[in-house]
Amino acid sequence: MLKTGNIVKSVSGRDKDRFYLVVGVEQGFALIADGKVRKLASPKKKSLKHLEITDNTLSLADVTGDKKLRKLLAPMQQLIVSTKGGN
Repeated sequence: MLKTGNIVKSVSGRDKDRFYLVVGVEQGFALIADGKVRKLASPKKKSLKHLEITDNTLSLADVTGDKKLRKLLAPMQQLIVSTKGGN
């Protein structure tokens, strides 16, 4: 079950394979932010079927701003880049 604070991975769309923090949940949609492309002030509305829930969660109290969110998500983003062998 998806809830606020979950870290999710996009599985489709232009943002495929990027990690996001769920900042809200609406009927069949999640409001997601990564602190870079999608700021906390203007989260992206994405269908739940296009997201994969990870085992990781963050407390929204720990995320004080976009810079902090980018720092917390960086290890996961880096993991995707290293497994793909990207430049």
